[in-house]
Amino acid sequence: MRKVEFTVEPVPCSTMPLKYDDSLCIGCNRCASVCQCDILLPFGKRGEHPIVMYPGECYYCGACVMVCPNPGAITLQHPLMNRAKFVPVKK
Repeated sequence: MRKVEFTVEPVPCSTMPLKYDDSLCIGCNRCASVCQCDILLPFGKRGEHPIVMYPGECYYCGACVMVCPNPGAITLQHPLMNRAKFVPVKK
């Protein structure tokens, strides 16, 4: 059987939906296994956070944040145009 190795590079994008805190992330890769869009690729070394390969394809569902065992290790950031700003109604 022949061994095949792949090399990948993250696709550049103007949005970066996920931010990892290296001090909190334990590299369990639960976020990569639960991602519906398959934008996360587990890092080769144990203990490192996954690589965000296709940030523009993110659904912003938050499943990765919810499955993370360490609160604050992953932060989901919606694009600026999708953030709602509520302004009080003037009477």
